[in-house]
Amino acid sequence: MKRDPVQTNPVILDFNVEHIEPVTIEGPPALIERRYMSPFVWLADGSGYEILMRAWPAKEAPFTDSGVIWHGISDDGVHFRMDDEPMLTPGPEPIDIGGCEDPTMVRMEDGSYVVYYTGVKEDFSTGQLLYATGPSLDRLEKQGIALASSKTKGNTKEATITMIPDGRWRLFYEYAGDIDDELPGHDASLIGLALGTSVAGPWEERTSPFAPREESWDNWHLSTGPMLRDDPDMPVMFYNGATRDARWRIGWVAFDRECTRTVGRGIQPLITPPPVDDRTATDIAFASSVIVGDGRIWLYYSLEDARLARAEIRRS
Repeated sequence: MKRDPVQTNPVILDFNVEHIEPVTIEGPPALIERRYMSPFVWLADGSGYEILMRAWPAKEAPFTDSGVIWHGISDDGVHFRMDDEPMLTPGPEPIDIGGCEDPTMVRMEDGSYVVYYTGVKEDFSTGQLLYATGPSLDRLEKQGIALASSKTKGNTKEATITMIPDGRWRLFYEYAGDIDDELPGHDASLIGLALGTSVAGPWEERTSPFAPREESWDNWHLSTGPMLRDDPDMPVMFYNGATRDARWRIGWVAFDRECTRTVGRGIQPLITPPPVDDRTATDIAFASSVIVGDGRIWLYYSLEDARLARAEIRRS
C-alpha cells in the first residue's frame, strides 16, 4: 500500500470540539469491575438513548475473555443504566469463544436488528467480523461470519456500515495488512471497503478511498470510525489513526455522495487523549459512534481502552 501525502483540504470544511464530558456506566458488579470500550450509541425510539459497548477484564483481573457486549439506556446520553446481563457473550462456537468485541448496530425497515461484532478465537490470536440478527436486541441469534479474514486481509473487525443513494450498502472495516508493498511483514491496521446489496452481504471487495499519510499523526495505522450522514452529499467519517507505536487519535475524512473518493480530510487530529499520570495507561482515543440531536453533533469514543467519553462537535 502506498501512503497518501498530507494535502490541504480541497473543500471548505472543518470540525471543532466544543465540549467533552465523561460517559458513566451503572450496572451489576460483573460489569462494573470491567473496562469499557467501543460505545455504539443511538437515539432510542420515542426519547432517550441506547448503547452497545464492549466490556473486557480489568488489568488486575484474570484474562478470561477479550470482551462481552452489553446493552443499556440513558435519558441524557451521558449516564447509562446497563442491563443485568450481557447481550452477546463468547461461544459456544470456536469463532468467538475468546471474546465478542466492537458492536455496530443497524436498525432495519421492518424494525429488526443487525449487530456486527468481532469474534475472537480461543487463543486470542485472531478475530474476524461476525454478525447477529433478531426482532429485538434481547432476541438476537448469532449468524456466523459476515466478512471473513484472509491471507491478505487478516483480523477483519470494526464495521462501519452505510447505505449509498443507489440502495446498496458500503461496509468499511479494519484489517491487518502490510503498510508498504516494499516492506512485507510490516503489519498495520488498515481500512478496507466492500460493497453489498444487503446489510448482511454478500460483500464485494473494493479499493479503500484513503490510506495512511506520510509524515503525519496517522502515518501508520488506520481504523474505521462512525459515519456522519446529516449531509447526504458529503458523508464524513470520524476515523481513528496512529503512528507506528500505536498512539491513536481521532480525525475526520469527507467523501463524495457515493463514498468512492475523498473530498476533504483534516490535517490535525480532532481529538487527542489527555495526559495521564499512570505510565501504564494506553495512549489512545478511539471513536465508535456519532449521533445528531437537538441540532448538535455528539461523538462517542473510548480513552485508554478503559473508559468512555463524548464530545460535542461543531462543523465550521
